[in-house]
Amino acid sequence: MKFHSLLIIGLALVVSACGEKEKATAPQAGDAPAEEADAELVVEEAPPNLRAPEIADFGTEAFVRHMHLHAGQLARLNAALAADDLVAAYTPAYWLSRHEGVSDYRDDLQQYIDAMRASARAVGEASDLETARAAAQGIEEGCRGCHTTTGVDVPGL
Repeated sequence: MKFHSLLIIGLALVVSACGEKEKATAPQAGDAPAEEADAELVVEEAPPNLRAPEIADFGTEAFVRHMHLHAGQLARLNAALAADDLVAAYTPAYWLSRHEGVSDYRDDLQQYIDAMRASARAVGEASDLETARAAAQGIEEGCRGCHTTTGVDVPGL
Protein backbone atom coordinates (compact mmCIF):
# COMPACT_ATOMS: atom_id res chain seq x y z
CA MET A 1 0.00 0.00 0.00
CA LYS A 2 2.92 2.38 0.68
CA PHE A 3 4.12 2.02 -2.93
CA HIS A 4 0.64 2.76 -4.25
CA SER A 5 0.37 5.89 -2.05
CA LEU A 6 3.80 7.10 -3.12
CA LEU A 7 2.90 6.53 -6.77
CA ILE A 8 -0.27 8.59 -6.41
CA ILE A 9 1.57 11.41 -4.66
CA GLY A 10 4.43 11.38 -7.18
CA LEU A 11 2.12 11.43 -10.17
CA ALA A 12 0.01 14.18 -8.62
CA LEU A 13 3.11 16.33 -8.16
CA VAL A 14 4.20 15.76 -11.76
CA VAL A 15 0.77 16.64 -13.06
CA SER A 16 0.38 19.76 -10.95
CA ALA A 17 3.10 21.44 -12.99
CA CYS A 18 1.58 20.64 -16.36
CA GLY A 19 -0.68 23.53 -17.32
CA GLU A 20 -4.31 24.57 -17.29
CA LYS A 21 -7.14 22.40 -16.03
CA GLU A 22 -10.83 22.24 -16.71
CA LYS A 23 -13.75 20.35 -15.29
CA ALA A 24 -14.55 16.97 -16.77
CA THR A 25 -17.91 15.36 -17.32
CA ALA A 26 -18.78 11.74 -16.80
CA PRO A 27 -18.18 9.71 -19.95
CA GLN A 28 -21.14 7.38 -19.57
CA ALA A 29 -24.78 8.35 -19.67
CA GLY A 30 -26.59 7.28 -16.55
CA ASP A 31 -23.39 7.22 -14.50
CA ALA A 32 -23.20 10.93 -13.69
CA PRO A 33 -20.99 11.52 -10.67
CA ALA A 34 -22.35 13.16 -7.56
CA GLU A 35 -22.13 16.96 -7.62
CA GLU A 36 -19.35 16.92 -5.03
CA ALA A 37 -17.19 14.50 -7.03
CA ASP A 38 -17.82 16.43 -10.24
CA ALA A 39 -16.81 19.68 -8.58
CA GLU A 40 -13.47 18.24 -7.46
CA LEU A 41 -12.60 16.28 -10.60
CA VAL A 42 -10.50 18.21 -13.08
CA VAL A 43 -9.04 16.88 -16.29
CA GLU A 44 -6.11 18.52 -17.94
CA GLU A 45 -7.00 19.57 -21.45
CA ALA A 46 -4.61 18.46 -24.16
CA PRO A 47 -3.02 21.39 -25.98
CA PRO A 48 -4.21 21.57 -29.60
CA ASN A 49 -0.83 20.42 -30.93
CA LEU A 50 -1.19 17.15 -28.98
CA ARG A 51 -4.56 16.21 -30.40
CA ALA A 52 -3.20 15.07 -33.76
CA PRO A 53 -1.20 11.86 -33.28
CA GLU A 54 1.17 12.58 -36.15
CA ILE A 55 2.47 15.69 -34.35
CA ALA A 56 3.49 14.01 -31.10
CA ASP A 57 6.28 11.79 -32.37
CA PHE A 58 8.10 9.52 -29.94
CA GLY A 59 10.79 11.32 -27.96
CA THR A 60 9.72 14.88 -28.78
CA GLU A 61 8.73 17.52 -26.26
CA ALA A 62 5.12 17.12 -27.42
CA PHE A 63 5.36 13.40 -26.72
CA VAL A 64 6.65 14.04 -23.20
CA ARG A 65 3.75 16.46 -22.57
CA HIS A 66 1.39 13.76 -23.84
CA MET A 67 2.88 11.27 -21.39
CA HIS A 68 2.31 13.81 -18.60
CA LEU A 69 -1.36 13.81 -19.60
CA HIS A 70 -1.32 10.01 -19.15
CA ALA A 71 0.24 10.40 -15.70
CA GLY A 72 -2.36 12.99 -14.76
CA GLN A 73 -5.25 10.80 -15.77
CA LEU A 74 -3.78 7.82 -13.93
CA ALA A 75 -3.31 9.96 -10.80
CA ARG A 76 -6.93 11.11 -11.01
CA LEU A 77 -8.12 7.55 -11.49
CA ASN A 78 -6.11 6.30 -8.51
CA ALA A 79 -7.24 9.23 -6.35
CA ALA A 80 -10.88 8.45 -7.14
CA LEU A 81 -10.38 4.79 -6.27
CA ALA A 82 -8.54 5.70 -3.06
CA ALA A 83 -11.56 7.85 -2.15
CA ASP A 84 -13.86 4.88 -2.87
CA ASP A 85 -15.50 6.84 -5.72
CA LEU A 86 -15.95 4.39 -8.58
CA VAL A 87 -18.00 6.80 -10.68
CA ALA A 88 -15.27 9.47 -10.54
CA ALA A 89 -12.77 6.86 -11.76
CA TYR A 90 -14.76 6.35 -14.96
CA THR A 91 -13.75 9.68 -16.56
CA PRO A 92 -9.96 9.24 -16.44
CA ALA A 93 -10.39 5.56 -17.34
CA TYR A 94 -12.40 6.58 -20.38
CA TRP A 95 -9.72 9.05 -21.46
CA LEU A 96 -6.92 6.51 -21.01
CA SER A 97 -8.79 3.90 -23.02
CA ARG A 98 -9.87 6.05 -25.95
CA HIS A 99 -7.78 9.20 -26.39
CA GLU A 100 -5.78 9.83 -29.53
CA GLY A 101 -2.40 8.17 -29.39
CA VAL A 102 0.95 9.30 -30.64
CA SER A 103 2.85 8.26 -33.71
CA ASP A 104 6.28 6.95 -34.49
CA TYR A 105 6.75 4.76 -31.46
CA ARG A 106 8.65 1.50 -31.53
CA ASP A 107 6.73 -1.63 -32.54
CA ASP A 108 7.79 -3.45 -29.37
CA LEU A 109 5.83 -0.91 -27.31
CA GLN A 110 2.43 -1.75 -28.80
CA GLN A 111 1.85 -4.54 -26.26
CA TYR A 112 2.10 -2.03 -23.40
CA ILE A 113 -0.21 0.45 -25.10
CA ASP A 114 -2.75 -2.30 -25.71
CA ALA A 115 -2.48 -3.51 -22.09
CA MET A 116 -2.92 0.01 -20.71
CA ARG A 117 -5.99 0.65 -22.87
CA ALA A 118 -7.56 -2.74 -22.09
CA SER A 119 -7.04 -2.22 -18.36
CA ALA A 120 -8.49 1.30 -18.57
CA ARG A 121 -11.55 -0.10 -20.39
CA ALA A 122 -11.89 -2.69 -17.61
CA VAL A 123 -11.92 0.09 -15.00
CA GLY A 124 -14.66 1.84 -16.97
CA GLU A 125 -16.69 -1.37 -17.09
CA ALA A 126 -16.15 -2.30 -13.44
CA SER A 127 -19.23 -2.47 -11.26
CA ASP A 128 -17.35 -2.54 -7.95
CA LEU A 129 -14.25 -0.97 -6.43
CA GLU A 130 -12.26 -4.19 -6.09
CA THR A 131 -12.59 -4.97 -9.80
CA ALA A 132 -11.70 -1.39 -10.71
CA ARG A 133 -8.65 -1.39 -8.44
CA ALA A 134 -7.40 -4.65 -9.93
CA ALA A 135 -7.82 -3.25 -13.44
CA ALA A 136 -6.04 -0.02 -12.44
CA GLN A 137 -3.04 -2.13 -11.44
CA GLY A 138 -3.00 -3.37 -15.04
CA ILE A 139 -2.72 0.22 -16.28
CA GLU A 140 0.28 0.81 -14.02
CA GLU A 141 1.86 -2.46 -15.17
CA GLY A 142 1.49 -1.36 -18.81
CA CYS A 143 3.08 2.00 -18.02
CA ARG A 144 5.89 0.37 -16.06
CA GLY A 145 6.61 -2.13 -18.85
CA CYS A 146 6.83 0.59 -21.47
CA HIS A 147 9.08 2.75 -19.30
CA THR A 148 11.33 -0.20 -18.52
CA THR A 149 11.56 -1.20 -22.19
CA THR A 150 12.44 2.33 -23.30
CA GLY A 151 14.79 2.98 -20.40
CA VAL A 152 12.82 6.02 -19.25
CA ASP A 153 13.00 6.24 -15.46
CA VAL A 154 10.00 7.75 -13.69
CA PRO A 155 10.34 8.03 -9.91
CA GLY A 156 7.66 6.02 -8.15
CA LEU A 157 6.64 3.98 -11.19
